[in-house]
Amino acid sequence: MDQHLFNQLNKLNTEQRNPDTLDIDLADALTIAKKINDEDKKVADAVSNRLDEISQAIDWVAQSLAIGGRLLYFGAGTSGRLGVLDSAECPPTFGTRPDQVQGCIAGGEAAMFVAQERAEDSEELGAADLNKLEPNTTDVICGIAASGRTPYVHGAIKRAREIGCKTIFVTTVPREQLNLISDVIIDVPVGPEVIMGSTRMKSATAQKMILNMISSKKRRYLTEINVIPYVDVMLVLLVIFMVTAPFMIQGIDVELPNVESQPVKKANLENITISISSIGDFYLDLESTKNKPFSIVELKEELMKILNNNNAIEVYIRADKGVIFGEVAKLMSLLQELKPDSINFITEPIND
Repeated sequence: MDQHLFNQLNKLNTEQRNPDTLDIDLADALTIAKKINDEDKKVADAVSNRLDEISQAIDWVAQSLAIGGRLLYFGAGTSGRLGVLDSAECPPTFGTRPDQVQGCIAGGEAAMFVAQERAEDSEELGAADLNKLEPNTTDVICGIAASGRTPYVHGAIKRAREIGCKTIFVTTVPREQLNLISDVIIDVPVGPEVIMGSTRMKSATAQKMILNMISSKKRRYLTEINVIPYVDVMLVLLVIFMVTAPFMIQGIDVELPNVESQPVKKANLENITISISSIGDFYLDLESTKNKPFSIVELKEELMKILNNNNAIEVYIRADKGVIFGEVAKLMSLLQELKPDSINFITEPIND
């Protein structure tokens, strides 16, 4: 390491010795845990001092995604891994496409698992990796660098500004120590690390908190459409289970479910009622079969005799609210095969 670089690093807060953890290597396990926990408590306070800048970044990202732009993270080492992690979490969490939020790490995919120290030292590589993604002015480029000086990240930010992209820079050293221009700088000085220079600790915690915020508002724009399948399911369930109002019908005693519904207007047709008890027995509410339990096979034989002579018959289903849904499904499948004029469910009204 040349003397100039050594002097630069020596000035960074993250590279200083932490006076509260000088003897951490000699401490017992509980003391180690307490010291690290005490240091981590300082991170949230440091982040809270930059909420204005973070909110600006949040709005930019949301606006970009709303018009078809992308959020592209660039970082090296732990910072790069955090960007990749956030991008990977967005599709399952918010329903984004994989290309809408992407993370680029110096050294490529291999650097996720094995440190690629030299890769981060090239501004040209950062610019080249951004160019591969074919950015345009609708994209937002977010650089992440705990030390604030990572050349790979600087190269990506500089190239993004040349293109006209909005840029965000997340770091854990004071902005006064930076030598980079970015549209928004989110500097969160967390002070010396528990272990000197180990920015995977407080610095990484602060960066993860910030990325969580930056990528949060996108759900407003990207997950509304995902509600539609749930609405479809609800409509299907409503059609199946809440069709009719009550009928006073004699037959097997079942406890009907209570629902709000409008009475079915009975057509001038014959009708038959099929009851399903709580234990799954089927009953035909006819004088000749009153209180006689049927299996699904026996029921099919009886219904075929009735419907073969007259398909213009309405079928009413009285299913006990405690019956297993599978028994109802068997009956519905059978009736679809036999094709009566209509199929209706009988329920009890909800009493206000």
